[in-house]
Amino acid sequence: MLGPPVHSVSVVSPIMLIGQAPGTREIEQKRPFCWTAGKTLFGWFASIGLDEQAFRSQVLMSAVCRCFPGKNPKGGDRVPDGDEVDRCASWWRTEMALLRPRLILPVGKLAISQLMDCKRLNDVVGQQWSYRSEDGWEADIVPLPHSSGASTWFKMDPGKDLLARALELIAAHPCWQALLSGKR
Repeated sequence: MLGPPVHSVSVVSPIMLIGQAPGTREIEQKRPFCWTAGKTLFGWFASIGLDEQAFRSQVLMSAVCRCFPGKNPKGGDRVPDGDEVDRCASWWRTEMALLRPRLILPVGKLAISQLMDCKRLNDVVGQQWSYRSEDGWEADIVPLPHSSGASTWFKMDPGKDLLARALELIAAHPCWQALLSGKR
């Protein structure tokens, strides 16, 4: 893994987004989701009421891994391996334990699988799931596909339809509504 670590501004929020890992542009700019995947992701959120600036200032953005995992020889960024995921887990888990968000938005299969069983995106995206921590606080999970330019899953059905359903669930969630109304 290559540094420096990338993380968002610390925000007290009822919503937490968990991504996979930064790419090369995120390492350069020291901001999560600042390039192609971010343009797509923030487009999704803008369609339900929060533009990029509002999202970044009101939602804690974390990641399974904070450093760039390197390039995949077959193209795109390499997915962090199990050891890397385990070594980085304390960062996002501690953020989650401190924040105790009411809505968790894992982006991509790696992030989703940290919170729940995920064999296929088709089985989890487009639905709301319950999360209960070991110490008893509860949250809702609305999984999203990875917004990477390398992904085509969300561009054709069933992914396109499941993404639309997931965004509807987020838009209707009380935490999202609270952010939109300014009543966090």
